[in-house]
Parts: sequence; C-alpha cells; structure tokens
Amino acid sequence: MGRAAADALFPPQCPGCGAPTGSPSALCTPCWETAGFGAPACRRCAIPLDSELAGADAECAACLARPPAFSRAAAAMGYEGGRDMVLRFKHGERTDFVPAFAAWLQRAGASLLAEADLLAPVPLHRWRLLARRYNQAALLARALGRRCGIPVLPDALVRTRATASQGAMVSARARRRNVLAAFAVRPGARAAIEGRRIVLVDDVMTTGATLDSAARALLRGGAAEVRALVLARVVRPGEAPIFQAP
Repeated sequence: MGRAAADALFPPQCPGCGAPTGSPSALCTPCWETAGFGAPACRRCAIPLDSELAGADAECAACLARPPAFSRAAAAMGYEGGRDMVLRFKHGERTDFVPAFAAWLQRAGASLLAEADLLAPVPLHRWRLLARRYNQAALLARALGRRCGIPVLPDALVRTRATASQGAMVSARARRRNVLAAFAVRPGARAAIEGRRIVLVDDVMTTGATLDSAARALLRGGAAEVRALVLARVVRPGEAPIFQAP
C-alpha cells in the first residue's frame, strides 16, 4: 500500500531520460536498448567481447596476458549507454537512483554474489568524501547487500593517500601508477575479511586499475578471493577486445 501511494504521488520515472515507467527500477525501452545490458563480456574484467562465440568463461587477450588481482568481474551496463545516469548519480546527488542500480547489480552479478561472504565498497579519500558528501560505491554496496542478504563491510578498506582523479589519466599505466598502494585494510577489519570471499563494489570500471589495487590490499589482508562488481564498464576508443578462448 505504501508503494502504491508513493507511485501515485511520484510516478516512477526512467533514470535515463525521466520518461514514465511501470517500476522504479525500470528503464524505458530506448534507454534499455542503449544501456548495453547482458552483452558478452570477459569473465575476468567485464569488458564487452565482440565475438558471438564468447561463452561464460571467455577472457580477453589483456587478461590472459596480465590477469588482475580480482578473479572475476561483472558490470550491470556499458558506460557509454548509461553515462548520463552514472554522472548524475556520482556528481549530481541523484541517490534516488540507488534502488534501481542495486537491482541491476544483483542481476548482473548473480554468479559472483552466489558464493560471496562479504561486500566491500571501494573507499573515497576523506577529503574527496568531504567534498562529495557521500561515497557512491558505499551506497550501492549497502543497497545490494540488503537485496541479497550479504553482509556489507563499508570500511574494510581505507585510502592511504589522496590520488588524482583516474578520469584525468590517459593511459592504463598512468592509472595503475596513480593508485599503486593507495589502499590498505583497516586494522580493525582484518579479522572480518580473513579467509572470506569478497565482492568489491564500485560505480565505474575503466581499466580496472583502482579495483586491482583495492583487491591486492584485501588479498594481502587475508581475503581468500576477491571479485569485482560495477555499475558500468567503460570501453575507450581503440580498446575493442580480441576474443580468445580460456
């Protein structure tokens, strides 16, 4: 009854364009078609694969050559199709999108979440958190944890130093260098993560450098395995992957 009353007063709208929808977690048809849901992707880094032969265990050439610290990854949608939604959530305080995003993350990451013991958001440095006022990854992790019944450890990791925005980095090497050793397990969280299978949650993955650095910190802290689940996966110009069998 509460949901019906809320929908009557504030009809559900598409997070992408604001068009009326039947559910708060639904996109309109045009936005759905451009968002890139369900595309074949590398099981390791979630980059879309162009081959129709790509199966659930397919890996891209980059991951075969240089595997990231996280063992698997999934993305709810492509960044190019969902860019406006992501930016309004990240910088425009559209935290009302969180329930819809959590539903999409649950669907996209079902196989990753099935064996997860904990969810851990990628943290912001305290100065960036002060400026933004909320950590978008933490909001996603908490909402996802409520949907899935998986415990969330929001302060499992801390940023040991302020880093430049990854968006300003042109190359993957620069991104890796920027976040090198930028994370550490909070001393009080070591007992909680030891031997656990952890899913790292973040809003956007571009090269995976941030998630790789965070995963390495968790593994050094005693985690048994780290996986990554993100709202959107970026594919930069010239980065179209080449399919290779696992």
